[in-house]
Amino acid sequence: MRILVVEDEVDVARAISRLLGRSGFAIDHVVSIDEACAVARVHTYDLVLLDRRLPDGDGLGLLPRLRCEQPGVRVVILTACGAKDAVVEGLDAGADDYLTKPFDSDELMARIRASLRRSGGSHAPPIKVGEISYDPNLRDVVINGESILIHGRELTLLEVLLRNCGRMAPREAIMEEIYGFADNVQESALNSLVMRLRRRLDDRKAGVKIHMARGVGYMLTKADK
Repeated sequence: MRILVVEDEVDVARAISRLLGRSGFAIDHVVSIDEACAVARVHTYDLVLLDRRLPDGDGLGLLPRLRCEQPGVRVVILTACGAKDAVVEGLDAGADDYLTKPFDSDELMARIRASLRRSGGSHAPPIKVGEISYDPNLRDVVINGESILIHGRELTLLEVLLRNCGRMAPREAIMEEIYGFADNVQESALNSLVMRLRRRLDDRKAGVKIHMARGVGYMLTKADK
């Protein structure tokens, strides 16, 4: 899943990006409304974390333009403007949630998960392949009946492969979901990530195989018995 952080305070943006990155989200960061509009025309986002006090105006001004580009995107306001009138104004403007700074990391992650679960109005059913059951709403992985902790980009990779089970997922599409546009990614990074995930799944006897088509992409299938 891909999240856009619209925040002009570099230290705050860096802390948010680290927090979200540990949970497996691909993060893009911009510092203004105009930059946010520009990247929203190029990339698709699941959620936007939006500050209000930006160099080129109130972040609420981004909402109608953002909804025009990506009608289904979830927007969480994350700002120091915590007065009751400001919160009401933000929600009435179309934000899905409103959180004030300074924020608690656990609460921020809980609100992000809640907003993503509300996307589309219903919960997506678990994806089951081999001995794996993956809940995309909770981002919870169960293998052979045991809940398994898989963090960061490895979890995002597994989610992409499970969603495309039986179909070749192109390298470019996988990279788009795993890495932010500012990440300096070596060509071998995805190969290494796949190797680690394959080893983890094999160790857990997950009953799946990850196939590679060199230069094309990867595909996950149920393993032959």
